Amino acid sequence: MITIEPAKKQHVEGIVRVCSEGYRQTYRETYSTEYMERVIREFYDYERIEKELKVSQEWGGWFVAIDDGQVIGAGAGGLTADHVGEIFVLYMDPVRRGEGVGTELLEAITAQQKEFGAMEQWVSVAKGNEKGIPFYEAKGFICIDEKKSYATTEEEAYTSLRYKRSI
Repeated sequence: MITIEPAKKQHVEGIVRVCSEGYRQTYRETYSTEYMERVIREFYDYERIEKELKVSQEWGGWFVAIDDGQVIGAGAGGLTADHVGEIFVLYMDPVRRGEGVGTELLEAITAQQKEFGAMEQWVSVAKGNEKGIPFYEAKGFICIDEKKSYATTEEEAYTSLRYKRSI
């Protein structure tokens, strides 16, 4: 049975694995290996994730999907302004995609953001991300804008699409 719950210290290694593998699988055809590994080193580092277990309105902590004691999905968000939530990260174990678990994680993060007072929710999705774009659009997100992706160099010029929905 799959459960969605706030992450604890024993889940950190699983979050690192799921997010790193999910990121590589999602972007292997659109980003360079150098870029992917740079982002993974920065965001999916064990020590960083361990510190991010602490919950605040700006960072709602990590939520995990657990099946038979294993982390199969992870996500996090927070408020970026009054009444404005953001999905910062949401990844599934690549072999577990399509089971509805990402939807359950999104619902948990959204419920938390509503408790924090959010009335709208944003997410950045890489242009060309054929896994994320249909997922978020199916959840009612509408593309509003695009911007340069985080941590890109002048030579890379990767683009993120900014999506928004009311919650």
